[in-house]
Formats: sequence, structure tokens, C-alpha cells
Amino acid sequence: MGINSERDIEANMQIGPTDQGMVRIFIESGGTEIPMDFEPEEAEEIAEEIRAAVMAARAIKKR
Repeated sequence: MGINSERDIEANMQIGPTDQGMVRIFIESGGTEIPMDFEPEEAEEIAEEIRAAVMAARAIKKR
């Protein structure tokens, strides 16, 4: 499975701060829960990667 492999899987995602000063990305699907905690600096890097992917996806759509 890769980034371009489509799957018919439903999942919920929540993003927010924890009481420990971390940023949590929490994914739940089919009874499986995946909490991922990041330092704020790591979360900023992830946000930058998401923004870059958005720009690349928009460029592909314009073709």
C-alpha cells in the first residue's frame, strides 16, 4: 500500500493540544485508536509538509 493506493476505510481524526504541552493527532478507525504526540516544533514541521502537499495537489489539479 502506498500514498496513491485508494482504500475504502472510514476513519476519524482529531488534532489538539494535550495537557502536557504536546500536539496530539488522534486517529480512530474500526475500534483501533492511534494517538500520536508531537513536540510543538515537530507539529510545525508536519504542518509545513501538509501545506507543501496542498500546493502540489493544487498544481496537479490545474493540469
